[in-house]
Amino acid sequence: MVMAQQRTVEILLVDDNIGDVVLTKEALKAAEFASHVSVVRDGIEAIEFLRHSGKFANARRPDLILLDINMPRKNGCEVLEEIRCDEDLRLIPIVILTSSEAEEDIRRSYELGANCFVTKPADLDEMVKVVQAINHFWITIARLPRHF
Repeated sequence: MVMAQQRTVEILLVDDNIGDVVLTKEALKAAEFASHVSVVRDGIEAIEFLRHSGKFANARRPDLILLDINMPRKNGCEVLEEIRCDEDLRLIPIVILTSSEAEEDIRRSYELGANCFVTKPADLDEMVKVVQAINHFWITIARLPRHF
């Protein structure tokens, strides 16, 4: 028997494509899970958010990160590597959600400690299904570590 978590799950969406951000947020909203989504537009903002620095001083610690690879300033692999090297952040599950299908991106993501790699579908309806499936797995089925 699968038990849904009762608390609101904090999700950090790291993506520079505004269309993908809107679509992902809508798909998460349509799912019947209690979640709060914070959005940052590049890797530098992601690290600032996670470390509660600058304008993100009051940011909530995410239970799950949805991370794009191809971003300006600091790409997703650089963010992933930095998170996995940080004792305070390394346990946060990270789903790579990207338009890349490159084998080198897939391999590198797993080498750096991604929990899974998902290629964004080009079709809008399929994108909604993918985001909802990610949400269902990580929120309903998987057990997320509690942060202190």
